[in-house]
Amino acid sequence: MSIYLFTSESVAEGHPDKLCDQISDAILDEILKQDPQARVACETFATNGLVFIAGEITSTARVDCNKIARQTIKEIGYDQSEYGFDHEHCAVLVSIHEQSPDIADAVGKKQASDKYESLGAGDQGIMYGYACNETHELMPLPIMLAHKLVQRLAQMRREKKLVYLYPDGKSQVTVAYDEKGHPVRAHTVVLSAQHSPYVERSQLERDLIEHIVKPVLGRWLDKETQILINPSGRFVIGGPCGDTGMTGRKIEVDTYGGYGSHGGGAFSGKDPTKVDRSASYYARYIAKNIVAAGLATECEVQVAYAIGKPRPLAVTVDTFDTGKVPNGELTKLIQEHFDFRPAAIIEELDLRRPIYRPLAAYGHFGRPELNLPWEETDRAEALRRASGR
Repeated sequence: MSIYLFTSESVAEGHPDKLCDQISDAILDEILKQDPQARVACETFATNGLVFIAGEITSTARVDCNKIARQTIKEIGYDQSEYGFDHEHCAVLVSIHEQSPDIADAVGKKQASDKYESLGAGDQGIMYGYACNETHELMPLPIMLAHKLVQRLAQMRREKKLVYLYPDGKSQVTVAYDEKGHPVRAHTVVLSAQHSPYVERSQLERDLIEHIVKPVLGRWLDKETQILINPSGRFVIGGPCGDTGMTGRKIEVDTYGGYGSHGGGAFSGKDPTKVDRSASYYARYIAKNIVAAGLATECEVQVAYAIGKPRPLAVTVDTFDTGKVPNGELTKLIQEHFDFRPAAIIEELDLRRPIYRPLAAYGHFGRPELNLPWEETDRAEALRRASGR
């Protein structure tokens, strides 16, 4: 019998919020190609027939936000007027100004004896990183399954194997755990897919179960698993026509699906001087290496910053009683082995480069296909040796 249930959701690349995340990160990438030192905070709003891009950007780069937005919308799959929203016919409005000089002066230090002291945190905040041993990626199982469902949904659409699929969609997976905290089965699976008005519901349900749910969930399915396909019924109107989208509204989809904690800061559209992004990546890197080192089966790293200050105010480790080393000792260990100053993080993870658009859909963590530096476990052996375990 299951002892408890845990649920995570994901959304397709054509979901209106994810469309906005991808536009913001596509603009960021194009700016970083030209100016790696740029300061970028780019937000996108999308609704029926309209995309609005706004934010603060200080850079020598010259980019056409209108063109980038339309190209991103097209690549996501909104390339036909029958979807109700497409790259050619939507209006794109842009309102960009430079970063506040007060913030710029606080973050960038003109005089510093140490190069890592020359850059303060771009804002105050609390960031978290998490890892556990439920999956090969050291990610929680529910969010990984939810991501894979919508990734396969997009694959079937792009390869035209299910020709009636439109770009929007959602997934949700509930996993049952045993008394030892091990996942044992998929309790409930929800998959919602935007579709052509001409497909029969019976065909849609049959196809999505056979071509998406079963290949993804595999051994986690059993005869008691409840599978819900488009539980609302008809899902023809979707994307920005069905719901407004905004950058930064899917923070749990972007991270761990509700596992662990979240400081509240979103990632997309922000250059790496914003610790919302860079410190969250670094905290994940540390947590993953702790688990990979065998020092815990579950680990959460919290780091707190004040705007303009290079060094964090606090660093905390919690292994949820799974650690082979006390939390206090682990905290001291990582402070000795990792440099949490933003400039050091940016250099170590090589963050001033155009790598962000692919992250804006299907999660920023647990993505081995993208070869992300914060997903490496190259520090695990050093941590294990230093711990004496």
